[in-house]
Amino acid sequence: MTQLKPSEIRQMTPEVRAEKLREIRDELMHERGLGAMGGAPTSPGKIRSLRKNISRILTIQREAAIQEKKNTEASE
Repeated sequence: MTQLKPSEIRQMTPEVRAEKLREIRDELMHERGLGAMGGAPTSPGKIRSLRKNISRILTIQREAAIQEKKNTEASE
């Protein structure tokens, strides 16, 4: 899993962003499960990378929601 760039995330539609978020969360749950069972994760930095990607997506979703709210208030 590579790091998602904010520009890549912003180009995604909200539906694609939500799907990508679900996929990354599933992958993170799998990696954490491996560690909990005593197995070594495939890469030590993978969990951190997954968490950062989740954070980036959530931040951009929040920015979009705020921008939409501002646009709605301005048009009233």
